[in-house]
This record gives sequence, structure tokens and C-alpha cells, in this order.
Amino acid sequence: MDEKVLYSMTGLFDTPDQIIEAAEKVSDKGYTKFDVHTPYPVHGMDGAMKLPPSKLGYAALVFGLSGTLTALTLMYWMSVIDYPNIIGGKPFFALPAFIPIIFEVTVLAASVATVLTMLFVFFKFPNNVHPLHDTDYMKAVSSDKYGISIQSEDPLYDEAEITVLLGELGAYKIEEVYYDNDEVLEKHNIFEPKFIGLLLVLVILTSGTAYFVLNKLMFLPPFNWMANQGKVIPQENHTLFADTKGMRTPVQGTVARGYLPYPYSGQPELAAANLANPLLPTEENLALGKSKFNTFCSPCHGYFAEGDSRLNGKFPNPPSLHSAKLREWTDGRIYHVIVEGQNVMPSYSSQMTREERWATILYIRTLQRSLNAKESDLQ
Repeated sequence: MDEKVLYSMTGLFDTPDQIIEAAEKVSDKGYTKFDVHTPYPVHGMDGAMKLPPSKLGYAALVFGLSGTLTALTLMYWMSVIDYPNIIGGKPFFALPAFIPIIFEVTVLAASVATVLTMLFVFFKFPNNVHPLHDTDYMKAVSSDKYGISIQSEDPLYDEAEITVLLGELGAYKIEEVYYDNDEVLEKHNIFEPKFIGLLLVLVILTSGTAYFVLNKLMFLPPFNWMANQGKVIPQENHTLFADTKGMRTPVQGTVARGYLPYPYSGQPELAAANLANPLLPTEENLALGKSKFNTFCSPCHGYFAEGDSRLNGKFPNPPSLHSAKLREWTDGRIYHVIVEGQNVMPSYSSQMTREERWATILYIRTLQRSLNAKESDLQ
């Protein structure tokens, strides 16, 4: 194939005003298959070329909303249907906690899908051997000139008329640009057996390498230093001890550093008689007690300790803390219940420190006094 295939007619201009006027005149003549090239963005060029608004924004909106709906649906299914859990008295589907994930999935879906849509739908696979590449025209408009290219595919394309039009507009170096014959003759086929074979080889090599590295190499010296550590792993045997048991029971009579064992386990009456609140009802202690009460106690007891559970019937409601019986309990008796639990109420000894338990009791006493005030309290 010796005859070259025409791609477009090009012309160069010296100023941005000239290229704006040229774009307006070319679009007014009814040409639609043309493009303008400038060394920097020229304000008003979209209007001069009569370009319609890009539809890429709609694609971004659709993909972003799809990401939002996908994240919402997935988290709702996991939290409400597949594995429902009550956490801190919050509902199964606690929307505020999911907002960051929804935002991230929305942005990720919109950004990635928009870029792919731009490349493969709007740009139709960018051509890295474009006819304008490496031409004197492209070198000029990439430096300090302004150019217009009218493609031969345009329905109104006429070489003589375009040459006259560009000349009247003040263009110079009016030239024809042709396709590269090798590119025209080349028939790209993604289903070429050699290409498919290359993909298969790459898949096999990649998966095989990943399997070897993760399942074999990482367990061979010297790469296994993280896997084979000298620590005692729970539920595993260990040669350090004669009975080979890795998990050990505490030595009888010993106390761990920083830990004071509770001396009244199973003895609520002794706790009531011997324990006294060491904290004063200061503003700081009451604030600490309120914080811990709202976190650990209010899901069942309610914010005002009236037994109006916030769990919406998901758990048996506890008794009110304002009953005569509870108000007559000593601080030590309440402390004992917090440490050991009672009936369906679990122990909170691992969730609250000693100081936090006593501060919580101060806040409970405040609630009791506020709802059961005496005449002397109002004076």
C-alpha cells in the first residue's frame, strides 16, 4: 500500500486571539471533526469550538452513588442480617460509625471508574501512535504556537475549501497530515493466539511465584524468623516446661504487679460492711463517673438509672436504681455488684479501673438524690 491515507489538514497561528477567532469561524462553517492545540489552556476555547458540556460528570455521579449504595447495602447486611451485635447499646445499623467507610468507597468507586470510563469510553483507547505525533505541527503547538487540525473524516471536508479558509484566517504552514502506513495496515487482535498464550504464561508465573513465596519460601531459613518466634503461644505446647504446657496457671499465693485482688469475692455483705468510697464528690470525679455510667451502665439502666433500657427489648430490663432497696445499699455493696456482677449483669472489673468504679457510684448517688430529693435539698 504505497498511497498514504489522509488524516487532517493543519494550520498554525501566532496568537491566542487568532486561534480563538479561527475556532469560532471553523465551527460556524459547520465543521465538527476538528481540534485545537495550544501550548497552554486558552480561556474561552470551549465556547469558541461550541463544545457541549462533558458527560463524564454524569458517569462520575453514577459510579459514586453506586459505591455509596454498595457500601450501605453490604454493611447493613453484615450488621443487621448476617452477624448482628449490640455494641455499647447502639442499634445494629449505627449509621454515624459507617460514614467514613461510605465516603471512602464512594470516592474510590467514582475516581477509579471515572478514569477508566474516560480512557476506554470517551477516549476510545488512547492511540500512542497518533498521526499528529512527531510532526512539525505538534512540535510547534507544544512550544509557542497555536494550531487547528480539521480531520478528513468530517462530512464537510474539502481540501481546497479548507486551505482557502485557513489562509483567510491568517494561518501559515498549512499542511496535510497522513496516517503511518504500517499503523493503517496493522490489524490489532486481542484474541491473537500468541497474545493469549503470553497472558496465560504471565498468569501462571505470577500465581506460581506468589504461591511459592507465601507458602514455601516464608517458612524456609532465613525467611522464617517471624514465623518461628521463641514466645509462648496460647493453647500451644512449649518445651520450656516439663509438662510441655504453654499456658500456666498463676502460682498460688502470688499477686501480679499493679494488681490488687478483690478480697470480698462471693461475700457481698462483707463488702457492704467494710468498703467505703474513697473519692469525694468533686466536679472532676462526677464527670468521670458520668462518662463511665453512660458508656457501661446506661445501655441497660438508662441515662437516669430508671431501668428504661436503651436496647429496645433485646435484653431484659434491669430494676431501677432509685428503689428504696438500692438507695439504702452502701457504696461498698454497689461496688461489689460492679466488680462481680449480679444475675444477668456481668462483671465490669476488666472494663473499669478501681477509681472509675467509685466515681460511677458517686454519679449514681447523684442521680438518686436528684430524683428523690428531700425538702432540705431544695432549701
